[in-house]
Amino acid sequence: MKKCSRSAHHSLTELNITPLLDLAFVLLVIFIITTVPPVNDTDLKLPDAAKRLKDPPHSANYISIDANGVLYLNKKKVDDAQDMLQSLVSLRMDDPNLNVIVRGDAKTKYRQIRSVLDVCQQANVPKVDLATEPFK
Repeated sequence: MKKCSRSAHHSLTELNITPLLDLAFVLLVIFIITTVPPVNDTDLKLPDAAKRLKDPPHSANYISIDANGVLYLNKKKVDDAQDMLQSLVSLRMDDPNLNVIVRGDAKTKYRQIRSVLDVCQQANVPKVDLATEPFK
């Protein structure tokens, strides 16, 4: 004796795609609404954008480290980290919003850059940036 009739068995094997179609239509409507149509009503010759580098901050101070590890603060040679710390503290007293840009040679060891960053932190310099070459 059969436990279920043929019609009941047949309806269980069918896939109800109505919710899937509803979802597809909702997604289609969302994509249509959010897509911005291109504006081509008038032919215009738009100007080209100029590729311009950012201007450095007007009160920037530069710490440079050459390949041999010699330190320079605003193009003046600094003997050691202690002298640099004193110079940075005096500069920070003159300008509380002191900006320092650290420029290191590509062959400079990272520990020398790190020691300069430590000195800047000890001097409580509020903004320190690392200078790099623009990507070509």
